[in-house]
Amino acid sequence: MNKPKSPKSAARRAAPSTPTTTTQAESGFAYSRAFFEDLVGSALQHAKKLGATDASAHASEGCGLSVSVRKGELENVERNRDKSLGITVHLGQRRGNASTSDFSQTAIRQTVQAAFDIARFTAEDPFAALPDAADIAQPSEQRTDLDLFFPWAITSAEAAQLALQTEAAALKVDKRITNSEGASVSAQQSHFFSAHTHGFRGGYASSRHSVSVSPIAGKGAAMQRDYWYSSQRDAAELAAPEAIGRYAAERALSRLNARKIATTECPVLFESPLAAGLLGSFVQAVSGGSLYRKSSFLLDSLGKAVFPKHIDILEDPFVKRGKGSSPFDDEGVRVQARSVVEAGKVQGYFLSSYSARKLGMKTTGNAGGSHNLILTSRLTRAGDNLDAMLERLGTGLFVTELMGSGVNAVTGDYSRGASGFWVENGRIAYPVQEITIAGNMKTMFKEIVAIGADSYNYGAKTVGSVLIKRMKVAGS
Repeated sequence: MNKPKSPKSAARRAAPSTPTTTTQAESGFAYSRAFFEDLVGSALQHAKKLGATDASAHASEGCGLSVSVRKGELENVERNRDKSLGITVHLGQRRGNASTSDFSQTAIRQTVQAAFDIARFTAEDPFAALPDAADIAQPSEQRTDLDLFFPWAITSAEAAQLALQTEAAALKVDKRITNSEGASVSAQQSHFFSAHTHGFRGGYASSRHSVSVSPIAGKGAAMQRDYWYSSQRDAAELAAPEAIGRYAAERALSRLNARKIATTECPVLFESPLAAGLLGSFVQAVSGGSLYRKSSFLLDSLGKAVFPKHIDILEDPFVKRGKGSSPFDDEGVRVQARSVVEAGKVQGYFLSSYSARKLGMKTTGNAGGSHNLILTSRLTRAGDNLDAMLERLGTGLFVTELMGSGVNAVTGDYSRGASGFWVENGRIAYPVQEITIAGNMKTMFKEIVAIGADSYNYGAKTVGSVLIKRMKVAGS
């Protein structure tokens, strides 16, 4: 199975994306940035009038279209439009929050008053202040070239047709594709403006579009399901519906005649989309909330070797069209590209202003989470595709699906239901199901043997397939 590329022709046939320089009407938004600036300004002004020490406000709007089909028939059409104004009021070391979806001046004053009243009766918290002025991303520092907004002027009928094309492509691959859980198309966009009394002002628009399908192979108790999708900020970069459908069908077919295996210990290769979950567990473990609560298996890991020497992790908020790109974090703090892990050693945590103060450290510009993360190995060669990684695996388990949460964030214990393929002498022997893989994240990180060149972007994380030296596999 070869993952589909992202040819631009199919998405353009469905509906061309709009240039990033758009009028309000062309953007599809009901409110302009100028309106949001005035809204936020009014909220902050009223907060100061009431006697707030400091305040912050955030106005946002989101809208979109979601269409799903199943077995050649339209199932659901949903249009969404949401708006919100959130206000945080600080009274010394106390703070209160309130929000509203009513943008009238009366509602703004009432919402600010509600936040003010909450702050009056909230316990003092010496760490709950606005970011330090020195950390604020000033307007001149805020990148405007990240290409995050591509409104997709697709109609319900066009979206339904695109979903039907995707499902039809899956169903025609093989007569053993007998059913479908459906296909869907989603076009979503939003914009916001934020400001606070420590000098921050900023906002931007962004978009996220996707096409997906879930075909079913086989009949009765032998049925197997799989899926595939394409997700981009620009609809013109979505993979062709034919490619998405074909690959999803190939994945479902490859799982037919799956069997259990005997309990064993062996090397485990995580398919690249699943490997992004391993990176996510690392991020959670070295994020401020987990660290100051002492609920992480990687406490006090700064400067210590958590991975082998060949592993690096880079964070880059400035990837053009990146799903984790941003000119500043959720507090308006400046962001920067940085090395999070270098030669296996942790170089930095993921901290907001609040968590940084709790830990006696400085914010890393990660209020709201991590930005674009790239996990790489210094040993990876250009030819280390999936076939090469299977050869490296030798005899062991290739995991393509995980079930259940199964990760203890405090101890690092890892146990997940899984399915995939048993590999012998570097080649797939047969599909397997109803197994459990187990280990401890600290050991798993240390025993990463290789990372493939088959890198895959899953949300804000990019990583190739990951080979771990040994894990416990519970079967029959």
